[in-house]
Amino acid sequence: MTDLICVGALSGSYGVRGEVRLKSFCAIPEEIEDYSPLTSEDGKTTYTITITRAVKGGFAARLSNIETKEDADALKGLRLFTQRDRMPNLPDDEFYHADLIGLKVFDTGGAPLGTIKTVQNHGAGDLLEIQPLHGSATVLMPFTLAAVPTVDLDQGRIIADPPEGLF
Repeated sequence: MTDLICVGALSGSYGVRGEVRLKSFCAIPEEIEDYSPLTSEDGKTTYTITITRAVKGGFAARLSNIETKEDADALKGLRLFTQRDRMPNLPDDEFYHADLIGLKVFDTGGAPLGTIKTVQNHGAGDLLEIQPLHGSATVLMPFTLAAVPTVDLDQGRIIADPPEGLF
């Protein structure tokens, strides 16, 4: 497990005075401000965040040391992280995406299927992007109790019962 958890991302500038468009990955989106200061993925740069208003698809926010539209535009795509120990403990049936990425995937008979590459959510629930053992095309599998009855973080694996014909 990683010590950093991604809690948001920047999608460019908002206006001309150095504000950024901030997308929050927190269960309660406004709570991203509570984790400030946030860091870049490499941990070398720290940003203090102040939300200024809600906008379509997220928030407009001010970041420390970002004063111009050009500065804000240069940060487009930046993912923002906080330390794991600052995050709340989750119930047994919930997981941080960072903990799922890299887990090995096995079917209910114990046969290896692949490795979780990413966790995606396009609005209808989480999807696990799995890199199969054979072939280059990834597979998207719903992250539901029916399709993934067991997540074993200690063993670094999930047991999957994928829909027929997925693999």
